[in-house]
Amino acid sequence: MITVVGAGTGSPLPEDVADGAALVVGGRRHLDAVRLPEGARTVVLGALAPALDTVAQYVAEGRPVTVLASGDPGFFGIVRALAERFGSERLDVRPGVSSVAAAFARAGLPWDDAVVASAHGRDLRTAVHLCRAYPKVAVLTGPGAGPAELGAALRDDGRVFVVASALGSAEERVERVTPAEAAVRDWGTAVSVVLCLDRARALGPVRAVAGPRPGPAGWALDEDAFAHRDSMITKFEVRALALARLGPRPGDLVWDVGAGSGSVAVECARLGAAVTAVEKTPDGVGRVRANAAAHGVDVRVVHGAAPGVLSGLGEDPDAVFVGGGGRELPAIVAECARRARRVVVVAVAALDRVPAARGALFGAGLECDGVLLQSSRLAPLPGDVTRLAATNPVFLLWGVRPHSRIEGVAP
Repeated sequence: MITVVGAGTGSPLPEDVADGAALVVGGRRHLDAVRLPEGARTVVLGALAPALDTVAQYVAEGRPVTVLASGDPGFFGIVRALAERFGSERLDVRPGVSSVAAAFARAGLPWDDAVVASAHGRDLRTAVHLCRAYPKVAVLTGPGAGPAELGAALRDDGRVFVVASALGSAEERVERVTPAEAAVRDWGTAVSVVLCLDRARALGPVRAVAGPRPGPAGWALDEDAFAHRDSMITKFEVRALALARLGPRPGDLVWDVGAGSGSVAVECARLGAAVTAVEKTPDGVGRVRANAAAHGVDVRVVHGAAPGVLSGLGEDPDAVFVGGGGRELPAIVAECARRARRVVVVAVAALDRVPAARGALFGAGLECDGVLLQSSRLAPLPGDVTRLAATNPVFLLWGVRPHSRIEGVAP
């Protein structure tokens, strides 16, 4: 057996935890904290692959191994690598209190409805987008992905940070700061976890399922689910296919350019993506914000005209929906296609604008396809009979970045 023991936050490893082991693997501080059996070999954890190779030698010889870890080793910890290499049936896991659980305890908050993201050795962008999309996120930090970097990315998103450092030690610190304050601090290397909170929604309703709120029961909502002006809204038939091609998911960043009512932006946010909506009219900006609030989602709304305003949006999006543009449509599509990491979807009502929009997608090196959507809805007639009422036809074009990773979830 491989015994995996977690040093829980505030609860040190028992001194005799490695008794009987022929091989003891762990960080230097963990190895120094326990009594090592006479004659036992030790491996200080650094690069994981050589350590696992050494464990494999002892397992093959039937000799007992103890692995020492921090917190709960089954939670973003070494249990995954050990189970993949040796099989879960060989593991005797004894978890401690994780840094995430301890941080929420220090903050006085439940965390059964929290999203947890690891930025340790990973791209920070996924954690940033989750922090924008959800009201309660715990981020496990790492070099180059700490409170300062998170704060710089989220300074305008109305969140508060709880920064937990050296949890369980004599040097423990738990501080509440704004993202702007976090961005200008040197936090050192002791930060364990950062909680990113929307204070107004940090205490969500009690649910039967842990983790972030489940996805919506339905999408492509009826037009009357949104405030809009003179039916200037992406119809639900068009929105359904647009959402299918956009593929919004937790950890993604989506732009809705020419947002109008913001129906596409809101639906992408309901599916877990971080969303930026661009709208050039002041009354449209107000409607997008009102619709986002009505559906309980965060949508960052930028007032300005594309394509000029797009240069100030910062990070490149994963997916873009272009729902308006007029004469500027080719330039807007070209700029969106240049920056999109995965896909651009364009809704066009005017036949004359289709070739230029399609050419802009091809010109950016995207693989382009599209359809003309024509639908007829059931409508009542006098005498308890029904007719078909045709909606205006809409061209839906989409350009996909070659070799983009569409399946699965964000890393």
